[in-house]
Amino acid sequence: MAAPDQDPDPTPRAEDTDEDVTRLVLVTGPSGAGRSTAIHVLEDLGYEAIDNLPFSLIPRLLDGPPRPTPLALGLDVRNRDFSATAVIELIDRLTRHPGYAPEVLYLDCDSSTLVRRFNETRRRHPMAEAGAPMDGIEAEKDLLAAIRARADVLVNTSDMSPHDLKTELARFFDTGETQRLTVSVQSFSYKRGVPRGIDIMFDCRFLDNPHWQPELRAQDGRNDAVQAHIRADSRFDEFFTRVRDLILFVLPAHLAEGKTHVAIGFGCTGGQHRSVTLTELMAAALAEQGWQVSKRHRELERRAADAAHHAISASTPQGTQI
Repeated sequence: MAAPDQDPDPTPRAEDTDEDVTRLVLVTGPSGAGRSTAIHVLEDLGYEAIDNLPFSLIPRLLDGPPRPTPLALGLDVRNRDFSATAVIELIDRLTRHPGYAPEVLYLDCDSSTLVRRFNETRRRHPMAEAGAPMDGIEAEKDLLAAIRARADVLVNTSDMSPHDLKTELARFFDTGETQRLTVSVQSFSYKRGVPRGIDIMFDCRFLDNPHWQPELRAQDGRNDAVQAHIRADSRFDEFFTRVRDLILFVLPAHLAEGKTHVAIGFGCTGGQHRSVTLTELMAAALAEQGWQVSKRHRELERRAADAAHHAISASTPQGTQI
């Protein structure tokens, strides 16, 4: 047992390394234990993720200047030239490399659970050939035993859902540098239909329409005068506040469920005034709360594209093909 004033774990942690040192996670474990899911999770956490790279190419990947983002490499028996000895040698090489802070993530799973997973997916175990899945599972676990002993993080996925695994890996590998939920706010016209992929939609056709004001008709919801006209509607403030608070309430819940993107739509009759105003103001309000927000105005984009097309057609001599 370590003395009270001693660090019980003398291994340098990734967060204690220099800025020029790249965090590198080697992801391995028996087939069916969740390695591919883990690779996707690490990618969502901001890692550059590469799966099943041939061992002969790994040295080329690791040579060169420091990498700007952390790196995750998926290794399993399907890798060309895979062997436990090759993986151990790679771990030792990386441990000595001044430019990398390596960590081995080993995803384990009970053999009975692996058999069930292979039977459910009807996939052939890569080491089973013509035999039963259990034969390949036990052979693979024997092959990986030496690597399992070198694991820095050992996760048993037997009773885990993909969501549980994502939560567990975030505890160990979250870089803290990426917002794992992006929000897009879009305006659209109901006359042209609802955009695909909208998760949450609000109808703002009940608000006072600037279209009926001659001086505002040609403007759009990005214009200050148009926004002032819509905000003057006695129903606007309560509507905006309630919608904003609802969105701020549900976004953390979507994040907790493992979503990486939420699309919010505001629709009106023409997609020019009211929906654009709500999109502009809501995007700003969400950004002020720290969410990563993008915005899009579908009908304005279409109008700009049509104008550009007409301009090109008008400037093209008759009979000329473009």
